[in-house]
This record gives sequence, structure tokens and C-alpha cells, in this order.
Amino acid sequence: MKNWGNPRRLYLIAAALVLVAIGLLATWNHWQKPAGQAAGSDVVMPEGSATPSPMELLESASPAPEPTEDMSAAIDTNTMSTVVYYQDDSGYLVPVMRQVPLEQGVAKATLSLMVKNEQNDMDAARLGLRTVLPEGCEFDLDINEKGEARIDLSREVLKMPDAEAEQNMVQAIVQTLTEFDTVKTVEFLVEGQRREQLPHGTSIEGKFERGNINPETNDGASAGSRAVTLYFPCESTAVIVPVTRQVYGKADVQTAVLELAKGPAAAGMLDEALPAGCGVISAEVVDGVAKINFTGEFIQLAQNSDGGRMALKALVLTCTQFEGVEKVELYVEGEPYDPGAATLAVPTFVNVADDIVNTYIESQTALIFDFD
Repeated sequence: MKNWGNPRRLYLIAAALVLVAIGLLATWNHWQKPAGQAAGSDVVMPEGSATPSPMELLESASPAPEPTEDMSAAIDTNTMSTVVYYQDDSGYLVPVMRQVPLEQGVAKATLSLMVKNEQNDMDAARLGLRTVLPEGCEFDLDINEKGEARIDLSREVLKMPDAEAEQNMVQAIVQTLTEFDTVKTVEFLVEGQRREQLPHGTSIEGKFERGNINPETNDGASAGSRAVTLYFPCESTAVIVPVTRQVYGKADVQTAVLELAKGPAAAGMLDEALPAGCGVISAEVVDGVAKINFTGEFIQLAQNSDGGRMALKALVLTCTQFEGVEKVELYVEGEPYDPGAATLAVPTFVNVADDIVNTYIESQTALIFDFD
């Protein structure tokens, strides 16, 4: 028998055997696919199936149809993306993109994830967040072809603990439903009846349109002011929180970055997006690229526990909210600055559930093993 004691040789032989096994398995799976199913597809496409309309997907409670070719985004896993609104411990509303089973009635299913119960609370807790609808809350939802949604809530919504809880519930429902392109307005009923307000004074009269999220002041817009959305890392969780700030002058990239450098209005509730003392030398948009030039303090961002990734994400989101801005480039004292690891890539969404969990695990692992 030949001498097999060379470890490198053994490793190469083992790797080759694994590759051969994978190849054989892939070949077997290819030839075993049922008739009518294309290679590389995990779903058998039914003949003659009709794609449900957006209204059917949003409001119907009937069983889900078989996937069709027009549902290309959900074919691989039989799921689709939806946006759920939770709240953090400071009372800020936080949008989170989650995957839910592809089904008719997805709008109602999305709202159901926001009702306080054991499973929903566990899912929210994994993200460091909390549900916004009271325990036992039930509702009916109708959406017409004009994009008018009417939600009829059960009496549990009359027992919210305070005005803030009422306001967050109402705003979260409106924001969640208007995430769907086919919903323009939301009307509220309680136990089938129209009401002017909830017990703690929150108005539910009339039709609500999508509004500013987490406004920093209760006074709203004043004459000559404009709203910009600023994004800040949450102090206690791995999420980004959008807030609305009223500014004077142009609502553009330069103004938004200058406001971001000032930090959150409520001290201690959100993290600073930029290091202390960091100034903005210039901010301009050239051919779809936001070019931001910071003072030297900006490089301190790398000292954050996550290497500054969450803060950079908040910066990118703040810049790319403006139409035509597709990319962000950073400069420090006029010199190009590369934070590395694709940290300036434009996020697919503010918060994605799986990303939040992974970020939390990575940060805790770093603390445990103290990689530094």
C-alpha cells in the first residue's frame, strides 16, 4: 500500500472526493425533476393559473393561490417581502422588512404580526423591538380599487395605556398599510363605529395619508420649514431609526448631512451618526453621487464597536433619500476616504430582519472573544 501519511495530500484527496460527490448529487437531482419542471427551479408551475390582482393579494382572506410566473420575486422560497412597524424601548417607530408566506390577504397578515401575543412578541424581541397593537386585538380590513383602506378594530384598542401608545398604534397602522403601493388612505372604525378620537385623545377621524415618521416636535411644520428624514443608529439595538426634522432653507443633501452632524434631538435615546466634533466641510451631488467632505474627526468612526458600519448606513440612507442620489463618496479633509467592506453600499431597506439578527450576533461575538 502507498504511503498516505502526507497531510496536504490527504486534504487534496478528500476535497476532490467531496467535489465528485457534489457533482453526482447535482446530476441526480437534475434528472429526477418532475416533468414540466425546469432545471434550476424548485417550483412546479401550474398550467393556466391566473395571477391574482394586487387588491386580492392585499385584502382577500381566502387560501393562497399556487405561485405563478408573474410572482418571480417569491418563487424560490414561497415567501414575499413585507414591512412591519414595531417600536423600540424609547417609543420610536421602527420599520422592518420581513419575509412572510406568499398568500392572499398579505396586508392583513402583515398587521397581524404587530399584535401583541406570545409568538409576535418573541419575534419582535429577537430584533430588540416591541409590538404596537394590544393583546387580543382583532380587525377587519377592506381596500377598494381607489386605494382607500378601511380598518375596523376591536374594542381592545380602547384600553391602550397612554396617549403615546395610541399614537404609535395609529401611525404604525397607517405607515404599514401605505407601504403597499395600492393603498393611499386609511380610515379607522372601532367595533364598526366611527369615532373622533381614542380614550387618551388620539384622533382617528377622517382619512389618514402617509405622514412623517417619528417627528421630533409635536408642533409639526411651521411657515417656511421643510421636512427631512434623518437616520440614527438605535442606542440599544441593531436597528436604524428614521426621524423627521423640520428645517429652514433647502431640503437637500447638504442640509440633511449638516442636521445629521448635529445629532438626535432627544439626547440619550439614539446614537450619534457622526463622531463628536466632526464637521461637514462640503456636501454636493455630482452626476448622482453625493460627495461628502468631513473634518478629520470623521475617522474616529472606525473606533465604534461595529467599525462604524451602522453609522455609515445611517449616513447613506440620509443622503439617498433624495431623488437622483444613487451613491455616496466620502472625503476627509479633501482626501478620498474608503471605509472598506462595501459599507457605503445603498441598503435595500432601512432595516431587514435577518440583517438585524446577524448584526447583533456579530457584535456579541466580538465582545465575547474580544477580537481587538
